[in-house]
Amino acid sequence: MDTAAVARSLPLFALAGLCEIAGGYLVWLWLSRSHSVWLGALGGLILFLYGVLPNLQPADAHFGRVYAAYGGVFVALALAWGWWVDGVRPDRYDVIGAMVALVGVGIIMYAPRD
Repeated sequence: MDTAAVARSLPLFALAGLCEIAGGYLVWLWLSRSHSVWLGALGGLILFLYGVLPNLQPADAHFGRVYAAYGGVFVALALAWGWWVDGVRPDRYDVIGAMVALVGVGIIMYAPRD
């Protein structure tokens, strides 16, 4: 994958991750914290967008590879969300684990293939 494709791919992973976490969080607020059903519906709409975004990855990226790599991005973003939104600061093991997951993303998505 060339540099331009990687530059297009990385923001898509970040946006998809934010959509899944934010959408899930809004549904969680609706169901677990008795917030408005409209908040849950908005969460569902954002989750739908999350399902669309991975399809915008480069054409040579396969479904399984994209979703496997997305899992590593999700790990890092979920820890960041927990820190920024819920005030739960990641400890050093969380940070190390997220870094390992992101290295895995780089290998899965961007390693040269035969």
